[in-house]
Amino acid sequence: MSASIGDDIGETTVAMEQPKTVLLASPRGYCAGVDRAVVTVEKALDLYGAPVYVRKEIVHNAYVVQTLKDRGAVFVEETDEVPEGALVVFSAHGVSPAVHEEAAARNLRTIDATCPLVTKVHNEAKRFAAEGYEIVLIGHEGHEEVEGTSGEAPDRITLIENPEQADAVEFAPDAKVAWLSQTTLSVDETMETVERLRTRLPLLIDPPSDDICYATQNRQLAVKDIAPRSDVLIVVGSANSSNSVRLAEVGLEAGASASYRIDGAHELDPSWFAGATTVGLTSGASVPEELVDGVIQALADYGFGNVEVVFSAEESLTFALPPELRRDLKTAATTK
Repeated sequence: MSASIGDDIGETTVAMEQPKTVLLASPRGYCAGVDRAVVTVEKALDLYGAPVYVRKEIVHNAYVVQTLKDRGAVFVEETDEVPEGALVVFSAHGVSPAVHEEAAARNLRTIDATCPLVTKVHNEAKRFAAEGYEIVLIGHEGHEEVEGTSGEAPDRITLIENPEQADAVEFAPDAKVAWLSQTTLSVDETMETVERLRTRLPLLIDPPSDDICYATQNRQLAVKDIAPRSDVLIVVGSANSSNSVRLAEVGLEAGASASYRIDGAHELDPSWFAGATTVGLTSGASVPEELVDGVIQALADYGFGNVEVVFSAEESLTFALPPELRRDLKTAATTK
């Protein structure tokens, strides 16, 4: 775009720089389950004081974990690292029945911050197993959520990670088979996996409702809306956050010229934006908004000062705090 400016000497053509824009996805960031889990640890620290032990990362975000550490939370890998009789919070990703048994054996006081949508998948696994079904669980090996769900019916669950593995899974000819999934997967890849399973298992039973949670689906939808217009897509989220990693992948598939996942503004590389006029920006479901704000400020410093919010879905779901914590908060309030 150019404009001609005349003066007494003659005419000079001045190139006008094309405005640089950030397309800010909405919804983004914290989902109801993550918010509930983080607030659970914060309220536990307020009520009981430090230390509050947390099995695994409460949510998969390095900044959130460090912030809670600074307040007195102690993160452990297993319950045997928690002193006998102490308080331990189970993370949003859920735990197997064996972990509950280990905690009881050590007389640990427990607060279960498992996301209710993960608990729903646990209940589906128990029901299918009780009804004699073999269960194909679609998810990522080693992820805490997969470990927790698998522990509900270890003799009945077969884990597969992608469509290619769906072509190789084998069951007895007379087996009843159902499928479940991790809540934070790519919707498109999961559906491809299910369809490939169904070509070999035409009587495959679906879960009673979507296992991939509303927040994962909505954030992927929002990325699909902004990706085709984005020269560069930035996803804020930690490397161990399954839903954040999927967002970066979905963005590329949906048309973004380049896609990068970062923990925060400090990981931005100015070279990524050479020649770019539009940057898409979103964040995973375990990312607090202050990290997104930091990226917006950094992008403004690179010349991307215009921010356009792109609305794709409305979210209003909230979850109550775990009942054991609500009980103690109520008791504390009445004794003041």
